[in-house]
Formats: sequence, structure tokens, C-alpha cells
Amino acid sequence: MSFFRDDISGNNSIRPFFSSLVALQGAEKNLNKDCLNSTLDPYLCFFPQYALQNIKTPYFILNSAYDVYQFHHIFVPPSSDPRGHWSRCKADPSACSTLQIATLQGLRSAMLTALKLFEGEPEVGMFINSCFAHCQSELQDTWFAPNSPTLDNEVLIIDEVKLYACGFLVMHGVCTKIILEFQTIAELVGDWYFERGAAQEIDCAYPCDSTCHNIIPSNQVGN
Repeated sequence: MSFFRDDISGNNSIRPFFSSLVALQGAEKNLNKDCLNSTLDPYLCFFPQYALQNIKTPYFILNSAYDVYQFHHIFVPPSSDPRGHWSRCKADPSACSTLQIATLQGLRSAMLTALKLFEGEPEVGMFINSCFAHCQSELQDTWFAPNSPTLDNEVLIIDEVKLYACGFLVMHGVCTKIILEFQTIAELVGDWYFERGAAQEIDCAYPCDSTCHNIIPSNQVGN
């Protein structure tokens, strides 16, 4: 689920939608009690920035910073773009204007701000890339394939030799070097699941990631 926010016109159509959903289904009694006690409205417990704080078991956050569903239907819904100024940008990110890209960077920044609460938590895994996509775990092409999206993972290698012989960085009296591993979603999830060290990676901002599969469903374009 995306970290929902207001649309470009300042409205938030997704909040009343979830509020009516909770009322229609009588879902409040099934929502996390700790979350209900810490929020003003029950529907907020459907939103990950509130729900995740009350989950005790380890979890992994996999999301694009430019989630296509949120971009097309929540951040820039048809109601906020009646003249279709965003149509070309929705169909092809490279066609976005400078102002539109800046607006989308605001969407990313808001999500990363919400995620700061979970950074550094040892039981929380995280793969946040800068691809225009929605679901990236259901297809082998994006999950674990030779050309799947990857993120750089810095790995610190420590070599305990005398300082004068050190050709790398010196940290705490030992020689070190940092290498980059390019990890797919599946590989980082594996590191998190098997507790092989830190498993949190956040991509740089669009358009820096050349490994992206920008998955834009044709039935979303123009909506």
C-alpha cells in the first residue's frame, strides 16, 4: 500500500474513500487496537505510515517512490487535472515538464519523510526504488532476473593490516574498503529474511536509476 498524500490541487479524495470503507464494512473492530488508540480516525489505520508503527513482527517495505497507481489515481486524479495537462507525463515520465518532475519529487520526498521513522530498525527491511511502477514482486522480471531493477548496497570490507600498508580507508585502526553490490529485490529480501545484516536501501531520485522497469498499465494512461 502506498503512503497516500493530498493530490496536486490540495484535496485528498482517498481519505473519505477509506473512511466510508471502514463505515460500510464495520471494519473498525478488526483494526489494530494500538493504532486506533493513537490516531484520531479509524480509517488512518489503513495507511502504512500509521499502521506500521504498531506491527510487532518483522516486515519488509517494498515500494516505488513514484508509485504509478498513486500517481495516476490519488496524486493526480482526473478530478484535479480536468484539462489533461498531466496526460503525457502519466504515459511517459520522460515527457514530464520540469515543473511536473519537481511536483513528483515532492511526492517522493513526502514518502521518504514518512519512512524515516523506520530507518535503522533491524527488523524492518526496505527496498524503495525510483521506478514508475506499482507491483514489483509479482513479476520475475522485476523480482529476480538478470535485468531486474537493482539498488546499490555498500559493503564494508575490513582488512586488518598495518596502517602504513593500507591502500584503502582507515577506520578504527584497520584498513577498510567499500565495494558496491547491485542487489535485486529478491536478494535484498533474502538478506532481510535470513538476517544477513542491514537490508534497507533507498534509491536516488528519478531519473538516476537506469535499471528501472517503468510499468505503466495502458488502462491507466489518460485517466
